Amino acid sequence: MPMGKPQRIRDPLHNLIAFDEKQFDQALWRVIQTPDFQRLRRIKQLGFSELVYPGATHTRFSHSLGVYHIAKRLLEIIRQKDESDYNSSFGRYAKAAALLHDIGHGPFSHAFEDVGKRLGFKLAKHEDVSDAVIRRRQIAAILDDEFGTGFSANVADLIKSSGASRGIYGAVVSSQFDADRLDYMQRDRIMTGTQVGGSLDCTWLLSNLRIGEVDWSADDSKGGKRKTFVLGPKAIHASEAYIIGLFQMYPTVYFHKATRGAEKLFSELLVRAFSLVREGDCAKTNLPSRHPLKLFAEEPEKLERAMALDDSVVMGALPLLAEAEDKLVADFAKRLLERRLFKCIDVRERLRHALGKNEDSEQRLVIAQQAVKNRLGEWSAEHSQDFPRILRDEGRRNPYKRFQDGQSSLLDQILIQEPSGDIIEITDCSELILSIRTFEFFRVYVASDDSDARKVVDDAIEEQKHVYEER
Repeated sequence: MPMGKPQRIRDPLHNLIAFDEKQFDQALWRVIQTPDFQRLRRIKQLGFSELVYPGATHTRFSHSLGVYHIAKRLLEIIRQKDESDYNSSFGRYAKAAALLHDIGHGPFSHAFEDVGKRLGFKLAKHEDVSDAVIRRRQIAAILDDEFGTGFSANVADLIKSSGASRGIYGAVVSSQFDADRLDYMQRDRIMTGTQVGGSLDCTWLLSNLRIGEVDWSADDSKGGKRKTFVLGPKAIHASEAYIIGLFQMYPTVYFHKATRGAEKLFSELLVRAFSLVREGDCAKTNLPSRHPLKLFAEEPEKLERAMALDDSVVMGALPLLAEAEDKLVADFAKRLLERRLFKCIDVRERLRHALGKNEDSEQRLVIAQQAVKNRLGEWSAEHSQDFPRILRDEGRRNPYKRFQDGQSSLLDQILIQEPSGDIIEITDCSELILSIRTFEFFRVYVASDDSDARKVVDDAIEEQKHVYEER
């Protein structure tokens, strides 16, 4: 096949992302032109975050290109540091996997996955869709025709497997210091305009990246040594900033109360609409008979139905859903269209303030929080079975998942190579990382004009305050 011409893409983070005239780059360029990859232009990277940060309109398409670009840089480091043992085949798998790792994301990504989980739709989970797309659709034909039968399957396997099982090439795609994180944590900061966690010196981190060998599993008897990325001692402070910067994006951006509130409305809306379709009551949703959302609800196991969905399909459906006969569908669709979200009540923070601080405050908080959950659950069962009036939201994020004997692998950690040559986990040399507390939240959302729902939340919190005052 004649060589194609080099291609370059302008990117706000990486400047130029290049695909040269080599056979492999040209094949990936053809992959980018497929409808399945172009669909990522219509999937926002941060979902509803643009309701809070208007600049956060970047897409899975731009992110995927960025991950590919960083993967090339990581692989070049592997080649330079370990040229005699560099596996060019695994390197090609890793570059293709980096480009295609998000190919199966649905509309509004993680919120859509929540809908699928609640309804038992396997193909709402982006990992399953990605795996099927890479193995079975046009992308597979391009890769296998160019590089031999089985190439696409090897790419899908690399995405599906843990970083540990593929060693250093898997670490390029999936690890605590992978191309995915190195792109999105920078890209999301730029596009949201946030600067939490201080400056992130990824250039310095990459320049101090080395190749080391560590035990594959926590149990030394299970498999010997595997190569992975380690950082030199000069990169300790930069790696601390990397961990803190990524961690602080969660309370600031990814778990922002308004974003999560929109996601809750979205989930309830789609669960109700899909349920009505499956019950034969599609007319109550006001969706046309051939609308992609209706077709997916009817045949959620079909890959072509899942791949017909994107953010524009959902947003385009909202004016139709806003005229639905079903009260919940109509109300929640209007709220999303008009950014008229439910109001957030931060139950955990209010309880923390009400209960005060003492030696058992965390235990008290856990007990009080569960009591509030129980009370709200009882009230909702009595008053809002058909139309949820209190939407609950809870989650947690560890600043860094530490290595613990028998439970994980050192390959899943950020590792530092000391001047002596010894390789240690970052928490063995960073008191700062050890000192950071896990971020947890428990919030509820109620309509601003629903005084009864708000009162039951306020009363439940106040009741717990009195319980502990009486003790």
